[in-house]
Amino acid sequence: MPKIRVTKIFEFDTAHTLHNYDGLCSNIHGHTYKLHVTVIGEPITDISSPKYGMVVDFGVLKNKIKENLIDKFDHSLIVSRSENTSFAESNKSIFKRIHIVDFQPTAENIVAHFAELIKPLLPDGIELFSLRLYETSTSFAEWYAEDNE
Repeated sequence: MPKIRVTKIFEFDTAHTLHNYDGLCSNIHGHTYKLHVTVIGEPITDISSPKYGMVVDFGVLKNKIKENLIDKFDHSLIVSRSENTSFAESNKSIFKRIHIVDFQPTAENIVAHFAELIKPLLPDGIELFSLRLYETSTSFAEWYAEDNE
C-alpha cells in the first residue's frame, strides 16, 4: 500500500518578544501565523470502515491540533524564560494567556516545539511528516521528521 501525505492548515494570532534581540522584535509584537501540519500514513483498506480510503480523517486531525495546540496559543504571548517575566505576574488581568518557554521564541524554535506537542496527538499508524509555520506571508520555518531522526 502506498504511503500518502495529507496536510491540514491552521491559522492563529500570537504575540512574542525576542530576548536580547538587536532589532524591533525585542518589543512585544504579534503575527497571524499559519501552520501547515503534514502527516504520512497508509490509507485505510477496510471497506467496512467509515474511514475507508483515508490516511486520517481531516476532522480528527483538525480537532486534535485545534484543541491541544491552536486554542492554547491563539491570542497568547510567548516569552523566553530568559526574559524578566514579572510584568505578567503583576498584570494578570491582561496577561491571562502567556507561555513562558525555555527557548527564544523564534519561528524556528516555535515550529520545533510544536512538533514535539503534535507527535503524541496523532492516531496509531500516522506519523508527523513535516510542519511549516508562516510568521508572515513571505517568511516561514519548516520542520521535517527525517531531519530530526
